[in-house]
Amino acid sequence: MPNILVVDDKDSMRNMLHQTLIEEGYRVDSASDGDKALELVRNKSYDLVLTDLKMPNLTGLEVLNGVKEVDQDTAVIVMTAFGTIEDAVAAMKGGAIDFITKPFDTDHLCVMISRALENRRMMAENSLLREELMADPAFDSIVGKNEKMVEIGRLIRKVAVSDASVLLQGESGTGKELYARAIHRLSLRKDGPYIAINCAAIPDTLLENELFGSEKGAFTGAHARKMGKFEIASGGTIFLDEIGDMDVQLQAKLLRVLQQKNFERLGGTKTVDVDVRVIAASNMDLNQLISEKKFREDLFYRLSVFPITIPPLRERNDDIAELADYFLKMYSAELNKATKSLSREATAVLEKYHWPGNVRELENTIERAVILAEGKKVTPDHLAIRLQRTDEIQLREGAGLKEIGAHAQMKAERATIIRVLRQVRGNKRKCAKVLRIDYTTLFDKIKKYSINKDIDDEL
Repeated sequence: MPNILVVDDKDSMRNMLHQTLIEEGYRVDSASDGDKALELVRNKSYDLVLTDLKMPNLTGLEVLNGVKEVDQDTAVIVMTAFGTIEDAVAAMKGGAIDFITKPFDTDHLCVMISRALENRRMMAENSLLREELMADPAFDSIVGKNEKMVEIGRLIRKVAVSDASVLLQGESGTGKELYARAIHRLSLRKDGPYIAINCAAIPDTLLENELFGSEKGAFTGAHARKMGKFEIASGGTIFLDEIGDMDVQLQAKLLRVLQQKNFERLGGTKTVDVDVRVIAASNMDLNQLISEKKFREDLFYRLSVFPITIPPLRERNDDIAELADYFLKMYSAELNKATKSLSREATAVLEKYHWPGNVRELENTIERAVILAEGKKVTPDHLAIRLQRTDEIQLREGAGLKEIGAHAQMKAERATIIRVLRQVRGNKRKCAKVLRIDYTTLFDKIKKYSINKDIDDEL
């Protein structure tokens, strides 16, 4: 049964809330001012604190700060009267999980409290899962605490122990091969070979030979029998990166391997049986390729028995600082330099950039910074990133079409969110509803695009 603390200097409001929450099945304590509230918090563990914003002595913001100092995981909901929305926004920035404007319906408050407690429970579970995942050697090179990444870790654990084909989808640089290796290392085939091949890096005329091998005399220059990657990987895992670049005719041979577990070498007639688990990856829209007759639909269904989509770095902004720190330590060691850390300004620049090259681009950026930085701190001057303003990203010279598209999307999203927030007078829940996104996604984008400061003066 969750413990809740109610803080309000008005006796009638405090007593009403106390009784309402007891009837809802919660254990409830109450305090008439901030000092008493913080004294209770220091001596007892609370799942949620419901505090008024305007109170004598300590304000609700000070109560919020005091609660977070004692226990960062305690959920805090702030109650505010009409006309103090700016303070409520400040409370959200300070770590409050939500705020509610007086007068309010108690049913609505109870729904809000229930949602906050459920969110707190899920965060605790995810924290434990992150610790469990990151402690596994298979995840040594995978860094991140983002909720989407935790869910991917859970999916990988589930599919790894089977022999199902896995299709990893995501933009270039998101780390698809890291996840392929993790699946292999967690599988029953972990003692077998792991073979990776990039289908886009080998010409079509040579890829078949690389995958399936050839007999002596199969073509000019074939002076001896050659084993293909599928034979070498037998008993283990083969990772086919950039599968969307594979020639359609070769796709038919790959489909046979998936269906029948055998093939013939180039120039051969003998059937070669193999026992291989296939993991494929693509940064292309395979459904689009299917509609263009460039990818076989039957092969797609064979490969995507268990599809996993890895989000781009711009959708896991909360992982950037941790990833950067990981690369700082790695390249400081590799380059025999003193371990460096990011300055606050450098961290802010990294978190505002949209990373069209994803984690690979971040890694390259940090490697360059380690080379350039002479002292212990990496500053914005060491990063190959420039921001025009805190809310607008400067495209680097020679930016590609994908980077230009991501930049345009960022500007369009930011402008639309600001427009709708102004229309609904800063009500984020109404804004999320208008934009047809969930509240958490909206809140993340407001933080990412530094939007609050542009509308605060108008509310």
